[in-house]
Amino acid sequence: MITASLLIRNDERAVAIAPAARLGVPEPPRRSVLTQNPLHTRQHGSVLAAAEKAALIWMAKRLPRWVNSDHLTLLGFAAMPLAGLSYWLASRNRLALWVVVMALALNWFGDSLDGTLARVRNQQRPRYGYYVDHVLDMIGTIILLSGLAVSGWMSPLVALAMLVAFLLMAAEDFLATHVRRVFQLSFFGFGPTELRIILAIGTVRLFYSPWSHLGSLGTFRLFDVGGAVAIVAMAVKVVISSVRNAHDLYQAEKL
Repeated sequence: MITASLLIRNDERAVAIAPAARLGVPEPPRRSVLTQNPLHTRQHGSVLAAAEKAALIWMAKRLPRWVNSDHLTLLGFAAMPLAGLSYWLASRNRLALWVVVMALALNWFGDSLDGTLARVRNQQRPRYGYYVDHVLDMIGTIILLSGLAVSGWMSPLVALAMLVAFLLMAAEDFLATHVRRVFQLSFFGFGPTELRIILAIGTVRLFYSPWSHLGSLGTFRLFDVGGAVAIVAMAVKVVISSVRNAHDLYQAEKL
């Protein structure tokens, strides 16, 4: 891992450390986990955030010295193509669904632990880590949803709509992080870890039946129903976050 030198002016550091005071960002919920770096404050208020942080720090302190954050980043990324391929293979042999569950666990391990390991060892690279992590996340999500689209477990149209909603949500998150210096990792108590757990539960459910019966509405693919719920949730997040951020920014920069 090549350590990058990061030069931040004093006024930029002040904005990064105290964004709430400058832009009227609401105080985070009590259960939120806050992590600061020279670029922004990471705010994680999911249900499992506190327990997850403690577990990640415990693991980071016990990893062999030859393992570094780049190794974990690559592991987390490689798990996504493995999951997408396994969804496709599961359309021929459902035992491959267990590989999907394992891949989601590996993705959590690598994607969640890489930054924690860098912080524990004081080897942080805020710009490099932020950029590479999110580029790989987007590529991995595209591959995962492509695997679902060709597997038969989810209709291609729903998979495409999910991808569009995800990329729109990611774009809003990146813009908000840039102007507010606060990176929100969760929404209404749900973060990446909770979403992985829900996806893993749905994957196990496919073993028994890939269908969901919604009474008089009819019978639909289980993952089409889940995908529709996810699309609505992401759309709601984009609308709420956009309105809130635009309002706070306008109040801070009135004509």
